[in-house]
Amino acid sequence: MKKIFLLIIAIFCSAPLLAQKIAVLKYSGGGDWYSNPTALPNLIEFSNKNINTAIEKKPETVTPGAADIFQYPYIHMTGHGNVFFSDEEAENLRKYLLSGGFLHIDDNYGMNEYIRKELKKVFPEKALTELSADHPVFSTSYKFPNGLPKIHEHDNKPPQAFGLFENERLVCLFTYESDLGDGWENPEIHNDPEEVRLKALRMGANILKYAFEN
Repeated sequence: MKKIFLLIIAIFCSAPLLAQKIAVLKYSGGGDWYSNPTALPNLIEFSNKNINTAIEKKPETVTPGAADIFQYPYIHMTGHGNVFFSDEEAENLRKYLLSGGFLHIDDNYGMNEYIRKELKKVFPEKALTELSADHPVFSTSYKFPNGLPKIHEHDNKPPQAFGLFENERLVCLFTYESDLGDGWENPEIHNDPEEVRLKALRMGANILKYAFEN
């Protein structure tokens, strides 16, 4: 009987973990939240193959005010231009982030002034601060000694990573003037060199790993 029990335990422990779900944030304001549709699926595939994540292949879509936002340890947000959170959405996002969630905002181009204003609704008492190159998000799986990599050129500005923190935990990451999502997309869309796409995917994998472990 003891042998049978031990066998059941061994089988259970060796079974693959249930896949985690991540989501894209569908926000209001007119910005194209649906930009880069191949980006997140490609990042998921890369991460599952290379850093042993178990993420469902197809990301879900969630709105800032939805109750099911709490199901996702990582939420991705991107687009061009305007962003708007209602007071109820801002409060829900706040609760999500304080309860352990993680929001990654990747500026596709033109989001900067709008997202900063809306994040003040979420955390009136906090300000985005620039991450130093020694922050753990730049070394969780792959090393980026110089910090956020440059993937796509817009205004000849250096890439910057900004964050909101709660008790030293990074809860919201805003990647600016990098455009990681362009590097995650199918190669024929932007014709980025393979080494550039690889940098983007590795940085994205680091962000996912950080979000899952912190």
